[in-house]
Amino acid sequence: MKTIQWFPGHMAKAMRMMEDNLKLCDAVLFVLDARAPASSFNPRLKDMVGGKPVLYLLNKGDLADGGADMAAAKMGQAGHAALKLAAVQPAAKRALVAAMEAASAKKRALLAEKGSAKPVRFLVAGIPNTGKSTVINLLAGGKKAQVGDKAGVTRSKQWVRCGAFELMDTPGTMPPALSDQRLARRLAYLGSVNDDILEKEELALALLEELWQKYPASLAERYGIEGGAPLAMYEALCRRRGFVLRGNECDYARGASALLDDLRKGRLGRICLDSEEDLKEAGLI
Repeated sequence: MKTIQWFPGHMAKAMRMMEDNLKLCDAVLFVLDARAPASSFNPRLKDMVGGKPVLYLLNKGDLADGGADMAAAKMGQAGHAALKLAAVQPAAKRALVAAMEAASAKKRALLAEKGSAKPVRFLVAGIPNTGKSTVINLLAGGKKAQVGDKAGVTRSKQWVRCGAFELMDTPGTMPPALSDQRLARRLAYLGSVNDDILEKEELALALLEELWQKYPASLAERYGIEGGAPLAMYEALCRRRGFVLRGNECDYARGASALLDDLRKGRLGRICLDSEEDLKEAGLI
């Protein structure tokens, strides 16, 4: 399979900006995808954070199964502040605010001692498509309120006031390299890598193989797949969905797009692709 590459020049620039932005913030809200928390973790950002408090938010929890709950629990046992939720659900705001208050308790206490009304500033970080903007909209009540007239307000980032906090909205960033292509593929499955640079047909074969190992019932229910080699499952999917060209050839391109779309939109049910071992390898537990 073609190696997935994902660190163009603008991403490198974004990482340098992130280092500068961290100097302006008191804490970090690190948004992960609950369906692949280890894969969507950026270790370089963790190195940048230093001693600042970090809240790991496993977002898109409505699309994830118990594997995401396990991940959040294990991360908590490892001493990390971690919370699983779905930022698309307004009711999630209370839990998120409470977690942010707990994560920034020491900073808020210091400000109170000084009699300062300054809000605690959180940097909102994460790789693309983990739902950072949705998280900010949840906290801001659906409207991004740009603070303006202060350091950090640029075309590529903005301050958003959310009650007792200010959030710095930043562009999505990717790791500079990911040696484990399994994790790279999982990000590609979920839409965190630009589809235009991917070989979708190869990706579909790998995804079908992984889903058959972990969620065979989902494939059986959605596509009538009953196992077999990845190519055989791929062709079964295409024929079940009517993606057939002249000459009875499968339309693999349409089949790949349909499979990825079904996964990303939750039509295959709730999933979590990463294991406890993946979390260990990522340094999250």
